[in-house]
Amino acid sequence: MTLGTRDKRALALLGGAALVVAVLSVAWQPESAAPAAAPVDSIPVAELRLERLRRTAATVPGKEQLRKQVTAELEAREKGLIRADTPALAQAQLLDVVRRTARALPQSIDFTSIELGQPPSPLGQDYGEVFVSVNFVCPIEDLVNFLAELTAQPEAIATREMRVTHRPDKQKTIGVRLTISGIVPRSLVPNKRGAL
Repeated sequence: MTLGTRDKRALALLGGAALVVAVLSVAWQPESAAPAAAPVDSIPVAELRLERLRRTAATVPGKEQLRKQVTAELEAREKGLIRADTPALAQAQLLDVVRRTARALPQSIDFTSIELGQPPSPLGQDYGEVFVSVNFVCPIEDLVNFLAELTAQPEAIATREMRVTHRPDKQKTIGVRLTISGIVPRSLVPNKRGAL
């Protein structure tokens, strides 16, 4: 039997296709992963690891005691925070402290106006501030006594801004605008949109 040119061409194409298929099957065959060998530990290596674990475990009680000590110190320092559910309630509590302090003076101070509208602002990463502004008229001695009493309060409060104006009267009084801030938890400070 003789092969014609057409048959020879078909056989050549079939052989080429078989060769391409064989090359592709070898090239695309997933590599088999080598079996993982189990780690072989010697006794001295295992003893060293055990000794390190024992030393680490021995430090746990000391670290736990240090954590309790730091937690107790933080609670003592945060005792003066003004705790409230909303910023408005925190401002109201701050105002109560300011009023209580003004009434406790030998010459009580009467406020002519009170402002509570300032929004709370952040104070570091963990705290915030709420503000109360009060206006009043008093002699300079009463202002000094009032500021001294404010610093003696157990709450964490401070004078944020103070403006003193002279009043031309015979009692030698001054006009005072005092902004007082109180420290609150950061959760009361609203997040600004777009801030990172």
